[in-house]
Amino acid sequence: MELKDFSYFLPEELIAQRPCEKRDHSRLLFLDKKKEETADLFFFQLPDLLQSGDVLVTNDSKVIPARLFGKKQTGGILEILLLTRKQAEENSQTWEALVRPAKRLHENDVIALANNCEAKVLNRISDKKWLLQFYAPEGFDDYLTKFGRAPLPPYIKRKKNTGSDITDLERYQTVYAKIPGSIAAPTAGLHFSEDVMKKLFSQGIQIAPVTLHVGYGTFIPIESAKVENHVMEPEYYEISTESARMINNARRLIAVGTTSTRTIESAADNDGYVKARSGFTNLFIYPGYKFKRVNGLLTNFHLPESSLFLLVCAFAGTDLIKKTYSHAVKNRYMFYSYGDCMLII
Repeated sequence: MELKDFSYFLPEELIAQRPCEKRDHSRLLFLDKKKEETADLFFFQLPDLLQSGDVLVTNDSKVIPARLFGKKQTGGILEILLLTRKQAEENSQTWEALVRPAKRLHENDVIALANNCEAKVLNRISDKKWLLQFYAPEGFDDYLTKFGRAPLPPYIKRKKNTGSDITDLERYQTVYAKIPGSIAAPTAGLHFSEDVMKKLFSQGIQIAPVTLHVGYGTFIPIESAKVENHVMEPEYYEISTESARMINNARRLIAVGTTSTRTIESAADNDGYVKARSGFTNLFIYPGYKFKRVNGLLTNFHLPESSLFLLVCAFAGTDLIKKTYSHAVKNRYMFYSYGDCMLII
């Protein structure tokens, strides 16, 4: 299966740089995949598309402010994206991290950050990953809270020399985020408001939270020409006993986002039964995959040739998704993390 077959044209001006002013006023493209029909709606109309007994599965992982900026000893500015914490002590923590630009970075280099924090380069893990030890007089968790920035994807442009954007720290986070651990938002959930949640509950539509800490593996580019050669990096997930019960008893099961989809499908047996469990998944869903439990998918519009776009193509069919994306482009939907969304049933 050729990766180039999962491309599409997107005008740059349709890449959302800011979230919709009101979460639930983003646009919602409804796709009936059996009838191959679409409807142009708004997200606050989501409850009208669902029925009593339906269950929405949400990812309650919370995004940490994992983006930092520092200076090399030569004065060059570096961007650091924290990936995985490996060790924690009173005033220091060791993290796997992405650093850019990193061409002239060496072991034992010291990177100066704001407010007397510094990071020592311990070693290079791979072409893209480094092991850094951070020292902060006030403790690194407190430092991140004060100085860390939302780990926005590179297509969302922000100035490097400004402080934390309060709007991003709030809006690049779902209203139901609970358990810290993600370095990217489960973006389909960004559209939910408290009002929409209340309306769903009042209509007998349940919400089953699961946790998948979104890591580097979710957004790493596919570099192999053949789709089948791509390998996802493991990400940690949890499903509680109560959520498993709701999932198994659902009239229809609608996954909110690709992360919830991968969590459910990783835990389901061949009959679609889901048990409470925790562990790591590197499940890569692409066309040809047979879904075991998920009946519907609420998702944003994703980058071409990405693992997220391939998952959506697997769920509804590549030709239909390309046709639907063309409709979204023609009708000026906004794309990617801060963009609009679609519901596929």
